[in-house]
Amino acid sequence: MAQNSSITTPTADIGLIGLAVMGQNLVLNMNDNGYTVAVYNRTEEKTRDFIAGPAAGRETILPATSIEELVATLKRPRRVMLMVKAGEVVDTFIQAILPHLEKGDIIIDGGNSHYPDSIRRTRDLAEKGILFVGTGVSGGEEGARHGPSIMPGGNKEAWPHIREIFQAIAAKTPEGEACADWVGADGAGHYVKMVHNGIEYGDMQLISEAYHVMKSGLGLSNEEMHHILDEWNTTELDSYLIEITRDILAAKDEDGKYVLDYILDAAGQKGTGKWTGINSLEAGIPVTLIVEAVFARALSAVKEERVTASQILCGPGGASDEAHGGFSAIEGDRQEILQDLRQALLASKIISYAQGFMLIRETSESRGWNINYGNVALLWREGCIIRSAFLGHIKDAYQRNPDLANLLLDRWFSDVIHSCQAAWRRTVARAVTAGIPVPAFATALSFFDGYRSPRLPANLIQAQRDYFGAHTYERVDRPRGEFSHFNWTGTGGTTTSGTYNA
Repeated sequence: MAQNSSITTPTADIGLIGLAVMGQNLVLNMNDNGYTVAVYNRTEEKTRDFIAGPAAGRETILPATSIEELVATLKRPRRVMLMVKAGEVVDTFIQAILPHLEKGDIIIDGGNSHYPDSIRRTRDLAEKGILFVGTGVSGGEEGARHGPSIMPGGNKEAWPHIREIFQAIAAKTPEGEACADWVGADGAGHYVKMVHNGIEYGDMQLISEAYHVMKSGLGLSNEEMHHILDEWNTTELDSYLIEITRDILAAKDEDGKYVLDYILDAAGQKGTGKWTGINSLEAGIPVTLIVEAVFARALSAVKEERVTASQILCGPGGASDEAHGGFSAIEGDRQEILQDLRQALLASKIISYAQGFMLIRETSESRGWNINYGNVALLWREGCIIRSAFLGHIKDAYQRNPDLANLLLDRWFSDVIHSCQAAWRRTVARAVTAGIPVPAFATALSFFDGYRSPRLPANLIQAQRDYFGAHTYERVDRPRGEFSHFNWTGTGGTTTSGTYNA
């Protein structure tokens, strides 16, 4: 390996490539914790600006003008962390780094990569003797700077060499536990981060639906809603997303106008929620709330079409009723309605997490990752976007029963759901009657009712499939796995197409 002649003894503990906001803040975080960090960015100007600006006066942040120079500064085993755009860019940098590495060196991808890419990279780099770690990093720029949630997976041989750094810079629980621990083999880290982001979609949609009910159904002002969320944040709903929503509701611009009221109602997305939804369909796991949250963003994006539809399609309140935005006012005692809404939000949130952990469990078991579900809850307890006190109860549930099939079967969660159930149903009914869309609240309740049902109408679906396609069915009076066919028309005979699940 070629060495930069100006460097006699490698001094950097880790190298980081990619000096956008997340990369810069991780570097500063590492440096605050006593680590010497070498940095490189494809655009040299960004490196110079970082060294002259946020990193000014920090002699143990070492700028490099090339990948060769960056690698030459690193102690063995060399640890190079990529904080670049997911996809092809990651592969391009890996190929550029490889000629300068030796067996046992480590490449870490800290971006939002899709987990199949991390599976491939772990395998391909292992064949070259290079250890690969695909790690989810959550918490945004503030988390990266002061303590993110870190979800590493990949080649486990790398973990002893990066554990100290990751656990030093990670967020800490009130008990002092680091929100950084090994998740599992190959793509497990990025997979858990993907599901984290899917749950984030669900949480954000649920909060926005609660906001919609308060604003359009109850006619509350931003200031009133600000105080309500401030109160909710002292309950089981205590979380980062409730905190920032509270603050968003109170924010005013230089003209004294509420910023939120001037933001276009068309939500963007970068794909991780969609990935979670696609994966749930492939795995056959009913992650209905996250999928509805993704579809809600897609519906919001057809803004012009919705405006046109509002002039044609009528519902409660009337499409031309500007005071209510086309929705009916929700009548009744305001405090009772708000109390019901808070409980409905909590119950729906439980469903979202239960579904997310169902998906993690299925994939962990099918891929042999042996993910510790309680540890995952701990990783999300602080630092990340979905951090909340609520996650402590998830960790406790899996500590009580590591083989827990579903969070809803844990006593704490079932007790909460039962205590919230009546309020949850009233909230969904009020919203539906008022014409206010609450897809996440409603699908959460439907999932709950389906999950607790010992018998669903799927027997009719199986009869229909057998009628038109001879797909066969199982009988309630015979063992599972034994399939039958009925000659529904009298002319179909006994030939079947067999049964399978795609």
